[in-house]
Amino acid sequence: MARYDHIRQHLGDAPRAWLVTGAAGFIGSHLVEALLQLEQQVVGLDNLSTGSLDNLAQVEVTVGRRQWRRFRFLHGDICSLDSCREACTKVDVVLHHAALGSVPASLEDPLGAHASNVTGFLNMLVAAQAAGARRFVYASSSAAYGDDPAPLKSEAVVGQPLSPYAATKFVNELYAGTFARCYRLNAVGLRYFNIFGPRQDPAGAYAAVIPAWIRAMIRGEPVYINGDGETVRDFCYVADVVQANLLAATTDAPAALNQSYNVALNAGTTLNQLFELIRTGLEPRLPHLRGLRPQYREFRDGDIRRSQADIGKAASLLGYQPQWTVGRGLACTLDWFLRQPAKKSPDTGGGRMVSGPAGLKRPIGGGALHSKSAVER
Repeated sequence: MARYDHIRQHLGDAPRAWLVTGAAGFIGSHLVEALLQLEQQVVGLDNLSTGSLDNLAQVEVTVGRRQWRRFRFLHGDICSLDSCREACTKVDVVLHHAALGSVPASLEDPLGAHASNVTGFLNMLVAAQAAGARRFVYASSSAAYGDDPAPLKSEAVVGQPLSPYAATKFVNELYAGTFARCYRLNAVGLRYFNIFGPRQDPAGAYAAVIPAWIRAMIRGEPVYINGDGETVRDFCYVADVVQANLLAATTDAPAALNQSYNVALNAGTTLNQLFELIRTGLEPRLPHLRGLRPQYREFRDGDIRRSQADIGKAASLLGYQPQWTVGRGLACTLDWFLRQPAKKSPDTGGGRMVSGPAGLKRPIGGGALHSKSAVER
């Protein structure tokens, strides 16, 4: 991982100003944490409709007070162009992860998905270009492959979108390419596969099966598998997502810019294998899981039997090299979930403010709060 090590060293020597949208969400908070540990100046934008200030409170504890002072939080919404413009002021790099990141939610509310994922995305492109940002890195999705039947997904081939969410992500890539050609805003899209790790909401959009199963096992609830359990997915630990973002944000190779890349492990794991990894990881501390078996249900309509990423393009053009196996990532994830206190009700949703790290109990900066435009990735 020579290039990634070099980048981290270089960033420490020459700090930049970064904007992370969806900063209080799962992936966003990990990006904020990594950047602060590298002595960067970071602005976070979030409307807290799905993101949580608890996530940022954990970041503050991890990075310490000195590095935390480099972070500024804006409570605003990407559906507000004024909020986007304020957030982009004097920013060198935008890591855009604010979106409505849910296929079911997009099916229930396609207008809300469009508002967040298309209008909000366009607002961010306009604001970043006007502010003179040098790079725009954004979260795309493996959903962009739609009904492409190939078991190994390659960036050059996509199918027809299977949900409004998938359509919005495809439109994101079209808009990013258009802004590169018309306005010379260099953008890089990252097609995330099944991302998992600490701070992931059990009801979250990415690899929801992992946090959902962990929570069910901890609570002694049934664990359900759709189909026979031999469905294959490419699970990727969130630290490798951080790597991909930093590589995309700092590459100077012209051929690497204005491209979309798969971000995954390039390793298939069946749902049956995943179940056993989680169960055996929890069993030493939760003896009631000994002998636990999943309950199988019918396949869901539209489910793809095998989805695995070809990461050759990201490896060759960005220098991306995943460092975390599923087992190693799960060990860290399970440890985090077991340390969390039980909560009677969720901390997020509806725009309700929750207590958080110093300086975050009161929103800084304005921005209308749109209940339908979720910001967690």
